[in-house]
Amino acid sequence: MPIYTYECEACGVRFDQRQKFSDSPLRECPECGGHVHRVPQPVGIVFKGSGWYVKDSRGTNNLAAPPKRDSNGTESKSESKSGATASASASND
Repeated sequence: MPIYTYECEACGVRFDQRQKFSDSPLRECPECGGHVHRVPQPVGIVFKGSGWYVKDSRGTNNLAAPPKRDSNGTESKSESKSGATASASASND
């Protein structure tokens, strides 16, 4: 359950209240009976460092895929797009 911070508009007292998401916000100050409102708080989790974004978590080398091998058994570099499209167009004819 989240904890919300409230502030009284009449006396200025701040207090925390643990509430369910489905509970309605408090309207009355427990000290003076004045009107209260929720005070926005910063988020409780902060992501720091590399690896939290898509561009950071993916390197140029994809280690999850095994290297491609030629028909003679040697490892080959990634195929160029022009070679891949040429072989695809040749198989379509």
